[in-house]
Amino acid sequence: MVKSILRTAGVLMPACFFFYAIAQTKPKPPISAATMERGKKVYEKECLSCHQVKGQGVQRMNPPLAKTKYVLGDKKALISVVVKGLTEPIEVNGDTYENVMPAHPNLTDQEIADVLTYVRNSFGNKASAVSVTEVKNVKAKIK
Repeated sequence: MVKSILRTAGVLMPACFFFYAIAQTKPKPPISAATMERGKKVYEKECLSCHQVKGQGVQRMNPPLAKTKYVLGDKKALISVVVKGLTEPIEVNGDTYENVMPAHPNLTDQEIADVLTYVRNSFGNKASAVSVTEVKNVKAKIK
């Protein structure tokens, strides 16, 4: 009897954990075509000259945006770079880039969210969207 209970528990426990884990993960909302189009326009105006058409950057000058941890990773750090700029060297994929990235005070919170969502989902990238709320939260901590 005890062996039967243990065997049943051995089968049910992993199944219960599996279904619990699935229930806890929320599907990512799809990114709208409008968001991507707005983000592309900002990218073309503000980012393209340094990071290039395909997000590959310029070797030893401007870092690539395609498939890099700093683009696909921590959204707060990425937002901060757009808001404050970057004056220190950055290492990306084993290469060091030393060009200064200027701050973009002219961009609205919506434009920052849109362009970062665009970058995080272009050039072979696939990551969650950046929201206006996330941009506002980062800006509030910078001031």
